[in-house]
Amino acid sequence: MSRCRATWFVTTLLSIIFGITTVVWAAEKQEAKQLDWIVVDTLRPLFETISANPWIQSILVILITVTCASLLTWLIFKIILAITQRTQFLFDAQVARLLRPPIYYTLVVIGLTAGIGLMPLTVWKVHLIRIIRTIGILIWVIFAIRLATLLLQRVAGLSDKYTFIQHRTVTLFDNFAKIGIFGAGVYAFFVVWNIDMTAWLASAGIAGIAIGFAAKDSLSNLFSGVFIIADAPYKVGDYIELDKGGRGKVLNIGLRSTRILTRDDIEVTIPNSIIGNSTIINQSGGPHEKMRIRLKIGVAYGSDVDKVKRILVETAKADSLVCSSPEPRIRFRQFGASSLDFELLFWVDNPELKGMVLDSMNTAVYNRLREECIEIPYAKQDLYIKGLPEALSSVVTDDSREPPSG
Repeated sequence: MSRCRATWFVTTLLSIIFGITTVVWAAEKQEAKQLDWIVVDTLRPLFETISANPWIQSILVILITVTCASLLTWLIFKIILAITQRTQFLFDAQVARLLRPPIYYTLVVIGLTAGIGLMPLTVWKVHLIRIIRTIGILIWVIFAIRLATLLLQRVAGLSDKYTFIQHRTVTLFDNFAKIGIFGAGVYAFFVVWNIDMTAWLASAGIAGIAIGFAAKDSLSNLFSGVFIIADAPYKVGDYIELDKGGRGKVLNIGLRSTRILTRDDIEVTIPNSIIGNSTIINQSGGPHEKMRIRLKIGVAYGSDVDKVKRILVETAKADSLVCSSPEPRIRFRQFGASSLDFELLFWVDNPELKGMVLDSMNTAVYNRLREECIEIPYAKQDLYIKGLPEALSSVVTDDSREPPSG
């Protein structure tokens, strides 16, 4: 059936071309009366030759398909370029250029498959068709890999819009894309060659389980790193603190670990799996980088509360490391066991200055309260003795007697 269709297609196309040529030639020779007989007599041997020889049919189909593939690819490419020039997509023209070779080779593969199908072959026909289709699959795999690489590189350049993909993660996602595309190509290859994939899939599943158990920690760090980059709870330069301990400035966010620099000028490497399972306090987060510090002060009962508030606020405003905006605030929190408990709230520009500012403020508050004769109490306990045993009472009584004179 396919051979009859191909024969009809080829003979019709050749008839049209040859008929036009004959009409022009007959018009010039003024032999229009004999035109019908000339066409019939001339084309009949050609039709018979083509119909009787499948090799000629196959070659003609291949040649015509290759020619049409070139014309169609050129036309489609021009249309796509005209469309992309009207869009605002940044790299659609490059995608169109990448798409041109696979479209052309796909049309050629279709023509070769149809042409080989007309050849009088038995066993080799099936193998040749499968080989040609495999080449087509390979071409599309190469195109998909190049397209994925191009898109990832372009998206990484727009990190302000797409935080999930950045320059340091392009390689990871590129490898994932290549693995997925290669897997799809292998599946298509098995389908073309009619290979049962059951045993292969079972083996791949067992191998995947074994690899997963062997590289459990590494994979945990890897995926945690990807999620940290995607979620962006902190960035390089932020000052963070973990609930499991550790505080410092973020130096680098990698796929396996995060490196922070402590105030002791020590670089600490923390696996991303630990960070992923921890509560992170980003002291540099929020709309601005400032950090509020709470300083607790206790004064003795009987102190003038208003005076204490005024002194503490003035002391905070006098410190050059304390921000003037927002202004320092004072809160009378509670009546403590041995003191009136206040809390001084003030801001610093950089979280790294927390220790330095606390030292400066503690010193200034202590000196100012001492100057104002305001007592800073310490924990006290009054012990009342209601009664003593007789033996202990005699000892206390003897000790309380005055020593004899002389």
